[in-house]
Amino acid sequence: MIEIDNLTIRFDPGQRPVVRNVSLAIEKGTAFGLVGESGCGKSTVLRAISGLNPNYDGRIKLDGSTLDRRRDRPFFRRVQMVFQDPYGSLHPRKTIRAQLKEPLRNQGLAINSVDLDTVLRSVGLDPSLSYRFPHQLSGGQRQRVAIARALVLDPAVLLLDEPTSALDVSVQAEILNLLQDLRKERGLTYLLVSHDLAVVSHMCSHVAIMEAGEIVEQVDIERLRKGAVEHAYSRHLLGASKHYGRAH
Repeated sequence: MIEIDNLTIRFDPGQRPVVRNVSLAIEKGTAFGLVGESGCGKSTVLRAISGLNPNYDGRIKLDGSTLDRRRDRPFFRRVQMVFQDPYGSLHPRKTIRAQLKEPLRNQGLAINSVDLDTVLRSVGLDPSLSYRFPHQLSGGQRQRVAIARALVLDPAVLLLDEPTSALDVSVQAEILNLLQDLRKERGLTYLLVSHDLAVVSHMCSHVAIMEAGEIVEQVDIERLRKGAVEHAYSRHLLGASKHYGRAH
């Protein structure tokens, strides 16, 4: 579903690239994890795929077709993004229902072409909440709204940028399980960016590990769980994750 070939990204011409020669392939209907410490470039890769950063070298393909640097409108019907901070990604002065209508309006579709109540129920929300504003909802409810907004156009791909890191620990598992169920029900393809190996291990079948703008290793999730990684940075990341778990 997604193929990336030698993706290189610079924020300014002539400067050292922040992402270098990243290549990966994600099969349709699977969840793929991109992990690494903060600042390693994983979210920058996600933004390039989403079209938010069109200034890159290399090639990105969606379902076999090479994407133009400037994404066209149909692209956004097929690919949607869920951001890290649900409060920051929702408009504070618009009701939830108004924000669920925006993707339809942006695509030139009739507002009544999608049953918004059904979409809300699919993410575990009562439709009556749609008349509230974001500040009237909990963090977990806001992230469910963000997921619902991404699903309104019935996309094939969700790009997930640390979708649970801004949430309480008690809510994180609920959102991850919801995403798992939605992927299976809808045949969605996920690219999940995270620094949390536990989240990736729960969600994904394959993972790419990034360090300083480069992918240093790709493994399937069973190898990751067994600690059967080869690169020194991968071993360091695994070790740090285990120590973090014991400390908390």
